[in-house]
Amino acid sequence: MGYIKWTFWITFWVLVASFFHYTLPQHDVARITDTYEKRIDFGENSLFWASADTGNAVTSVNRDVFFIQTRLSNDNVMVYRNEDTGWGWPPYFKFDTTNLQAEASDLKSVAETPQWVVIKHYGWRNEFMSIFPNAVSVRAVDDPNVRMIPWLNISILIIFFAFVWAIWVRCRRFREANIDPVLEDAGDSIANTSDGVKKWFGSWRK
Repeated sequence: MGYIKWTFWITFWVLVASFFHYTLPQHDVARITDTYEKRIDFGENSLFWASADTGNAVTSVNRDVFFIQTRLSNDNVMVYRNEDTGWGWPPYFKFDTTNLQAEASDLKSVAETPQWVVIKHYGWRNEFMSIFPNAVSVRAVDDPNVRMIPWLNISILIIFFAFVWAIWVRCRRFREANIDPVLEDAGDSIANTSDGVKKWFGSWRK
């Protein structure tokens, strides 16, 4: 029973952590090397793509998607998709995909004269499943070592864990006040019944 309980809670918290890691905004310092548009045929990874841009026709088969190619400050390559989120999830309310693509194109640079940018995004990059993080905004910076503190992420996580703590405290108080006394009474009744049965059998032995 204890093994099942621990397996459940470990699985639950891994899913919660994965949800927050995918959804909460992240920031990368990079140099934009290219921007392009590509026709995408959606398959098993369609869950990790946003809906069609707001105002455009929705197709479940394929559509054109903007991409931003970059080289990160640690010299790794990263490719971002650029899609509207609209009113859906995650709630970034992004409607400016075309404008963002124009800004990214204007900030392209080469290694000899790099123009560093901070790309705000959410999501994961998985080459095997062709999953790309979705760029939300881009802004130019002078220093590739710029320090960014994720105040929004910290605030959301503090509120979430405070909410979880409040629920846990109330559940524990409810259990101590209502469930534990019932279980104790049931245990006492079982014990008394067991003693009575033993005495009854003892009287027959005599």
